Amino acid sequence: MIIDTERDGHRVSFNMTFKEFGFTDEWDVEYYHELLQVGGGKERMKKHWQTKGFSKPLTEEEIDSLVKDMHKRKTALFVELIETGKLPLRPGIHRFMKEAMDAGLKLAICTTSNEQAAKAITEGPLADIKFEVVLAGDVVEKKKPDPAIYNLALSKLGLTPDEVFVVEDSKNGLAAGKASGAKVIVTTNHYTEQEDVSAGDVIVSCLGDADGEKAKLRKGDIKDFDGIVHVKQLMELFG
Repeated sequence: MIIDTERDGHRVSFNMTFKEFGFTDEWDVEYYHELLQVGGGKERMKKHWQTKGFSKPLTEEEIDSLVKDMHKRKTALFVELIETGKLPLRPGIHRFMKEAMDAGLKLAICTTSNEQAAKAITEGPLADIKFEVVLAGDVVEKKKPDPAIYNLALSKLGLTPDEVFVVEDSKNGLAAGKASGAKVIVTTNHYTEQEDVSAGDVIVSCLGDADGEKAKLRKGDIKDFDGIVHVKQLMELFG
């Protein structure tokens, strides 16, 4: 949701990692969309091993240890992409978070991305945004679409589901947000515009910037919508 990470970030980092570890496996854009139905990077590699197999045969014992090592390296490469500015924030993200802060809302990040990757974003392009809670990686046992990460955030923030709204960019994220009882705004990306995200309370192509890309509203009764999603509009919509 914050950065369009999947296609040009995570996928690219996985492929770089495979090469470094001596594999010829390469996840293309469409195959990675299939793998995205599985929550978590380590889990995706395991799924790939179970269904297609890596270019070199691996036993159950070998794969578990290798997946950990490869995921660690993949995260470092991914963080490098963020820190070097090769993965910019999605349109409207910074403005939207600033508006939320100014409106006195508590901000939290709930991501299946590794803690190191989350830190690179919160201490890099979002360094001036105050987050009450940052939950990342294996902080909960079950990943999205399970609502565990959102339930944990609600408990840490001391809020009930009807006092929050969630911004997500995937079917799994949407399912997790809805299962926690929260209202969910979906900002689609290259992958998720092909998914069924119709359960979202609001669906937009992005959050929109006045001097940049404008949002297309696909679902939701936002008053005076002009291509930019404002926090106050959502507060009004969700009461």
